Amino acid sequence: MIKAMYVFIGLAFVAAVASIFLAERATAPESEPVLETPVEVMCTADALQCPDGSYVGRTGPNCAFVCPEEVSVDTDKSNLIVLDSPKPAAFVTSPLKLSGKARGSWFFEASFPVSLTNWDGLIIAEGVAVADGDWMTDEFVPFTTELTFINPYQAGDPDFMQRGSLILRKDNPSGLPENDDALEQAVRFAP
Repeated sequence: MIKAMYVFIGLAFVAAVASIFLAERATAPESEPVLETPVEVMCTADALQCPDGSYVGRTGPNCAFVCPEEVSVDTDKSNLIVLDSPKPAAFVTSPLKLSGKARGSWFFEASFPVSLTNWDGLIIAEGVAVADGDWMTDEFVPFTTELTFINPYQAGDPDFMQRGSLILRKDNPSGLPENDDALEQAVRFAP
């Protein structure tokens, strides 16, 4: 009888330990999910020409290209500023001489900023166009400037690297966005 009592106590002890173990396991937090190792993606192109003629680079991890949306805003600035030289899509070399005419409102203190970018939008030259006359008028005023730059295009580079942009910004001392304006013209870098 004593032996049966020890067996009963032993079974009760095992049952108590098992119930405690199962209760703790039911309330324990689940283990964190195992993160998968990212798969390396090999992209076949570095740039894409968009329908508007501009080029864009890859974005995101999946080699995606995102072209700018077409804007229906009137981009003709000929009633405000005209760039006579260089002509659109002309081949350019350093030093690059610019000339044209702009309404007096395009200037501030007889000048406005000018930038030259490579195909990727990187600014490779900056300068200031200067009025060649009285700028305090509503009429067109001639301007000139010269930009010195290191040619980003070398013989043998992909053709898209030959493209660039001249950006002639309206001087905006107020800093207000509604007073911002710019003329952007495509150029090509001579090899």
